[in-house]
Amino acid sequence: MAQWLNAKVTKRIDWNDHLFSLRFQCADFPEYTPGQFTKVGIEQDNGVVSRPYSLVSHPQDKQLEIMAVPVEDGVLSPKLHELQENDDLKVMAPATGFLVLNEVPDSDNIWLIGTGTGIGPFLSILAGSEIWLRYKHVILVYAARHQNDLAYSDLIQQCQRQYPRQFSYVPIVSRDKVDGLLHGRIPALLQSGQIIQHAEQPLDAKQSQVMLCGNPQMIEDAMVVLKSMGLKKHLRRSPGQITQERYW
Repeated sequence: MAQWLNAKVTKRIDWNDHLFSLRFQCADFPEYTPGQFTKVGIEQDNGVVSRPYSLVSHPQDKQLEIMAVPVEDGVLSPKLHELQENDDLKVMAPATGFLVLNEVPDSDNIWLIGTGTGIGPFLSILAGSEIWLRYKHVILVYAARHQNDLAYSDLIQQCQRQYPRQFSYVPIVSRDKVDGLLHGRIPALLQSGQIIQHAEQPLDAKQSQVMLCGNPQMIEDAMVVLKSMGLKKHLRRSPGQITQERYW
């Protein structure tokens, strides 16, 4: 049964003035699967104000971690943005969600395609061993508005160093034009073939699985493009190639 647990902030990371991560200790939090999410909240007089957040951390980590943006007029995210080390918060246990590898069929390669904080569950998955054992090639497509919105470069660079022949990274920015980064929106860059060209890996129904997470409009538009390429949504009763999770 779901229940609120007490947690304490142990570290905050400010990637820029509007993108941040919180690491927190919750000793009683049960085992979870990379890619899952939970509710995080702050206790107030009338109860706990909460919102769902993906766990960026890996289950082997001793602490939990989330990534967030303070939404203007949001009921929770601006308050989370104010938290400092040793501040208290609430975490719902257990974690839940189906954007996990045990819901994804085997294939030659797997594409992890995310926008903004939707990259969170993929970072948790990349930190484990399962994805590297199951797939010959792993492609991370990470899109954000500006270059300084592309967070967790240390983890991504670690994957590049540890799996140089197995891992491909495709960073994308939509507002800036930066040397070495693709410019535009994921659906258009999929349709033009630029993402596939940059990754130097095939993306088709025979060889690929795709996991999508982030902006609902990106997912909707990307689904149209991917379906035109012969891929279809994966369901347990009807196996396909696309697994998705909308972020709001």
